[in-house]
Amino acid sequence: MLYQAYQNQSDLMSPLRLLAQMTGSQMATQHAGAGLMAQLIGLSPFLPPASTPSSQRKLAAAMEVFSRMRLTHSRPAFGITSVVSGGEEVAVTEVAVRKAAFGTLLHFKKDMPSHHAPAQPPVLLVAPLSGHFATLLRETLRTLLQDHDVYITDWHNARDVGLQHGAFGLDHYIEHMIQFLQAIGPGAHVVAVCQPCVAALAATAIMAEDDDPAQPRSLTLMAGPVDCRVNPSGVNTLATSKPIEWFAKNLISHVPLPHAGFMRRVYPGFLQVTAFISMNAERHKKSFQDMYQHLAEGDLEKARTISTFYDEYLAVNDLPAEFYLETVEKVFQTYDLPLGKLTYKGRTVKPSAIRRTALLTVEGERDDICSVGQTVAAQDMCTSIRPYMKTHHVQVGVGHYGVFSGSKWNKQIYPRVREVIHASQS
Repeated sequence: MLYQAYQNQSDLMSPLRLLAQMTGSQMATQHAGAGLMAQLIGLSPFLPPASTPSSQRKLAAAMEVFSRMRLTHSRPAFGITSVVSGGEEVAVTEVAVRKAAFGTLLHFKKDMPSHHAPAQPPVLLVAPLSGHFATLLRETLRTLLQDHDVYITDWHNARDVGLQHGAFGLDHYIEHMIQFLQAIGPGAHVVAVCQPCVAALAATAIMAEDDDPAQPRSLTLMAGPVDCRVNPSGVNTLATSKPIEWFAKNLISHVPLPHAGFMRRVYPGFLQVTAFISMNAERHKKSFQDMYQHLAEGDLEKARTISTFYDEYLAVNDLPAEFYLETVEKVFQTYDLPLGKLTYKGRTVKPSAIRRTALLTVEGERDDICSVGQTVAAQDMCTSIRPYMKTHHVQVGVGHYGVFSGSKWNKQIYPRVREVIHASQS
């Protein structure tokens, strides 16, 4: 009922948003130049220039902001067509290496000049399966592309996956990771961000125990909930405040028509995003006010910065109910991995089986989602990795998102990630 109510509300609002766009279009004929500029920077083509009377600019600004205050359910484009690598700008092409119902192994293939040798190390960037799409790691991906051959786990929106494809739980996530690494082949490295740190460690442990030739040469875990018993955050407290039955009863919905995943049980992405927005309601309110002001004043570049963020932030991804509930229970409530109880297809996951994979753990000093101490816990679990193959880094002055995006990621964290990867090549 909850999802259907949301869908009904969204459908009712669509004509109003269309009307807002049409109202703006009536201004376009006399402001073609501004329209072209707006299109180039990703805004509505109907925005008038600063020379337009203020009343018209304010109306157009209001229409633009209103039309953008909505949730979307399609993955935004990564938009990475080139990158500077080896001192040269090279073209980048997205190639789907392996497709499955719930996710695609996406390769960002660089057109490297033939004189560049040796080949850059392959890296699997493991994105969270959460209320957002893998494009949330666009900046992480772009930075890694400078020096590496990068792949990413591009998780699909569960509401677009038909029931005939079955369930998708934590075991399936781990299985996809193993299959993706096997598709890349021996010599790959793994960089996992936030939620999938547990699954990445589990997949590496299973592959190590099986002596899989595709087991990663290095494993970087960034701001992930490996052991939530350590320094519990507000997120951890919330997860343990109710029994798992409460989460199943109150947060799981069936996908309504007309979506391909009709009747699939999901944790709707709009619930997570709505909760995040409510936690910082005043900040988000001010952001939209600032966007309106910039548009009204004709400062399209500043408006674009805000609109680009919200285009990504408001693109929501539904989670399969099985995966969501198992993650809440096993990671945040019963602490299966640190207690040695986590299983994969009936097999106990043994981090101690990892011997040949270098380990880097990264935490943010101000992280209020995965607190300091929760990720570094992996170091104690991996008892068979030699000390010289273990590295830990706490980045001062950053919160959760600052670990994998922003200036400190680019200038201070990424060099350490690169060092570990390149030192683990032999």
